[in-house]
Amino acid sequence: MMLFFTGLNAACAARLGDLVDVEGIRGNQLIGYSLVVGLDGTGDKNQVRFTSQSVTNMLRQFGVQLPAKVDPKVKNVAAVAVSAVLPPGYSRGQAIDVTVSSIGDAKSLRGGTLLLAQLRGADGEIYALAQGNVVVGGTQAQGNSGSSITVNTPTAGLIPNGATVEREIPTDFQSNDKVYLSLHLPEFKTANNIVNALNGTFGEGTATAESATRIAVNAPRSPGARVAFMSALEDVSVTPGRMSPRVVFNSRTGTVVIGENVVVHAAAVSHGNLTVTIRESANVSQPSALSGGRTAVTPQSELRVSQGSGHSVVIPTATTLRSIVNALNGLGASPDDIMSILQALHEAGALDAELVVI
Repeated sequence: MMLFFTGLNAACAARLGDLVDVEGIRGNQLIGYSLVVGLDGTGDKNQVRFTSQSVTNMLRQFGVQLPAKVDPKVKNVAAVAVSAVLPPGYSRGQAIDVTVSSIGDAKSLRGGTLLLAQLRGADGEIYALAQGNVVVGGTQAQGNSGSSITVNTPTAGLIPNGATVEREIPTDFQSNDKVYLSLHLPEFKTANNIVNALNGTFGEGTATAESATRIAVNAPRSPGARVAFMSALEDVSVTPGRMSPRVVFNSRTGTVVIGENVVVHAAAVSHGNLTVTIRESANVSQPSALSGGRTAVTPQSELRVSQGSGHSVVIPTATTLRSIVNALNGLGASPDDIMSILQALHEAGALDAELVVI
């Protein structure tokens, strides 16, 4: 499919809080490992050795000693990875959501309970503890014949408010003399407009642009005054600079997104389709009952190649999305073909836009 957006006009003002991030105020990723128990026979199988090792180590902590050569065979346990994001400014005792994902061959985590998991940061320190019942949005059913049906993903689930923060993440937001703003989309014109807007609102010398991405802002040292200052700063109206036009391709889904201000110069495009069809069938040779021969099955392939009638279309100079889309639709091309056509136009110098493939 192909989509097009009109976008925001460069002259429209935007809220500063929507254009920048504040350095030092961000979420931090946490990860841990644990076991999900209480599954209805849908846990890890015997070939997943680390699950049985984890069960043995857990039982040892509770004083249950298993013989050295005994391998606990459990079908109601699954080894899982536990992940979460610790939001900025969270204090001890606050709860955060955690995601539980199977790392073995468990069929489903539905109905399971996560045992106590230590969530660590990139520095190896423990920042939260997670435990609770796993909420799974998917399901799976399997018959005795081996046929099965799966809806969504039953091997991953969520525990709302399943982790408790045990350690706060330090930040220099309050201790630093300056507050640094980082633009979501680096652009010199936008950075300069932000500086002018802040200096015009709070006084000359309040803000200084260090690059197209980073802006230094002088802020009060008092915690209460700094919070009030940042609250007012986020509501400052700023006119963003004109961003370079983009055409975004997603080859996995066949999506083409054309941004505003894309310009196409006059060009001629010749487009044709090449289709290759392969059809497989089997021939069965059945001998007579008394011949002593065996039934033989031989494969047979039918290969067909068809080439569509290519035709040339003249694309006029277009400066609006509607005219560009109409010209592309006139070619009768699929989204995959449109990707190739736009790339060829870009190489020919007839497309003034940045091509982005995701």
